[in-house]
Amino acid sequence: MTSDVNPHSQPERHAPVYDELAAAPEFTELRRLYRGFVFPATLAFLSWYLLYILMSNYATGFMDQQVVGNINVALVFGLLQFVTTFLLAWLYSRYSESKLDPLARQLNERYEAGR
Repeated sequence: MTSDVNPHSQPERHAPVYDELAAAPEFTELRRLYRGFVFPATLAFLSWYLLYILMSNYATGFMDQQVVGNINVALVFGLLQFVTTFLLAWLYSRYSESKLDPLARQLNERYEAGR
């Protein structure tokens, strides 16, 4: 028994629903809003982290200053890295809930309807 299907031929291509969604203005807006938060937040956090590293290496006199007891400026800066991380995660969560999730839900509903 032989098959009429040529294994080297390309199957007929239909534009899947996700191609339609990627071209939707809502998807473009979703990407714009996402990038509008993530890129500046990432740049700010990495700059803050780089400042911590540079000061730890080149401003040792300042970083060695005692704040309270055995707690010095370097330790405070290090702990503030954790605070910054959690603060950014919380801010992103709020931003996502208010700006990104409604658009994502709208696109998901369109996707589910087109499946």
